[in-house]
Amino acid sequence: MPSSAKISPSFGLRTESLNAVRLRRVFDLFDGNGDGVITTAEISRALDRLGLGTDPAELSATVVEFIRPGHAGLDFDDFRSLHRQLGDALFGSDSPAPTSSWEEEEEEEAMREAFNVFDEDGDGFISARELQIVLEKLGLADGRSLDGVKEMICSVDADKDGRVDFGEFKHMMRSISIKSS
Repeated sequence: MPSSAKISPSFGLRTESLNAVRLRRVFDLFDGNGDGVITTAEISRALDRLGLGTDPAELSATVVEFIRPGHAGLDFDDFRSLHRQLGDALFGSDSPAPTSSWEEEEEEEAMREAFNVFDEDGDGFISARELQIVLEKLGLADGRSLDGVKEMICSVDADKDGRVDFGEFKHMMRSISIKSS
């Protein structure tokens, strides 16, 4: 990786409970058939859908050491171990504890990054159609019905304009982490 490349701050999250919830969501997204195990093929498909194509041989070489003998793939604990090792390799396991203002800046940046994934046209809002497009790219059933996606938007649309702005998105993300802690 070039030294000028910026690593996403969303890889390592600030609180352990928030990290576990988000990591579980990623695991569930990768677990295409819902059997509680993700294979290298499922990881590869999920990364391809996200536009992060990988070399299957390299992916397999990285993942195989985390798959326990006799198992077809990674269970959640195996996946967490893989994630932890990748984080240590990218950021170092001895990095100093961040300050409170650093944490806030990093959280804000991570949320902005996540928001921008959904805000495909860059207008500062997530419309029902934009949300549907991302859900479809991820292969999620929730993306099949525009009416269902509109209901999702309504559930967080505080100003009732039919779109989610960044403030509403941040509020939603924070309330998810509080409810699931």
